[in-house]
Amino acid sequence: MKDLIATSIKYQNGRLHVLDQRLLPGRTHWRRCRSADDMIEMIKTLHIRGAPLIGVGASLILADLAERGASAEQLLADSARLQATRPTAVNLSHCMDRIRSALAQHGPRGLSHCAEQLFEEDVALCDRIAQHGAALIPENSNILTHCNTGSLATVGVGTAVGVINILQKQGKKPHVWVGETRPLLQGGRLTVWEMQHLGVDHTLICDSMAALLMQQGKVDFVLVGCDRIAVNGDVANKIGTYSLAVCAYFHRIPFYVVGPYTTLDKQCPDGQSIPIEEREDAEVLGVSGDFGDVQWSMDQTPVYNPAFGITPAKLITGWVLDTGVYTHEQVQAGILATL
Repeated sequence: MKDLIATSIKYQNGRLHVLDQRLLPGRTHWRRCRSADDMIEMIKTLHIRGAPLIGVGASLILADLAERGASAEQLLADSARLQATRPTAVNLSHCMDRIRSALAQHGPRGLSHCAEQLFEEDVALCDRIAQHGAALIPENSNILTHCNTGSLATVGVGTAVGVINILQKQGKKPHVWVGETRPLLQGGRLTVWEMQHLGVDHTLICDSMAALLMQQGKVDFVLVGCDRIAVNGDVANKIGTYSLAVCAYFHRIPFYVVGPYTTLDKQCPDGQSIPIEEREDAEVLGVSGDFGDVQWSMDQTPVYNPAFGITPAKLITGWVLDTGVYTHEQVQAGILATL
């Protein structure tokens, strides 16, 4: 397999390495991924994250194992285990389906070409998404975003942050309100890191400040990513997205969902059919990092920690995909089922 290098994953000189996103922004550490078990652990612990990226990462480790002599039976079993790691993000299932198809047609030798295609396809998808999205946003716009949707979540320029990247390159001078994204602070840790690297003017806010900013007229657009899009336009995305959509709808602020076609699940009729991952209590009870573990709530406190929520299509202004921008009216008419 040829060398494939992105911001947070790289296959180079026959070795797969993943950037540990848990340590950003304080420390940059690349970890070797040697097995499906390694990748499963990395995905579950959010060492690697982002719906498009985990799909590509899972594909790369399977291709790497194939090159090192893994049998078709073992690769098939590993693909099923990898697919089960994150139930909400459909990109992972899409990639594993492609890998299994290549395995069925060409045997283990076909996986390297398939993984390379998936990597390069994501780069191209992100570029097209960013161009479509940037065409919607005028100069000097104030954009509110949530979680992390840039090159740390894909192998290309990203989805929602990819749009912001292109706006900056076009000289449109966007200002970005970065929602911190509790409980794991992907906005505060990762999107801020990306904004600084891109040279984009930005301001970090607590999640609970978003409605006030909208009331004050300080938000022109909301751009978010997505982990799964149902055919009726309902969207699963990082917890907190639904709250932003409700606030944007009330304040008549355009709310765009940004993602590749690989996030569209044509087998899923609506948001109620999307499985929602629940994560560990510890993520809400406190925080862990290089500085140690800090718990701010009492022991034995009951916790509800869904990682994602469903935003109904009614609240969404438009869906920015690599194939174009689709309006609420088009989605209501069933266009997503035809893509």
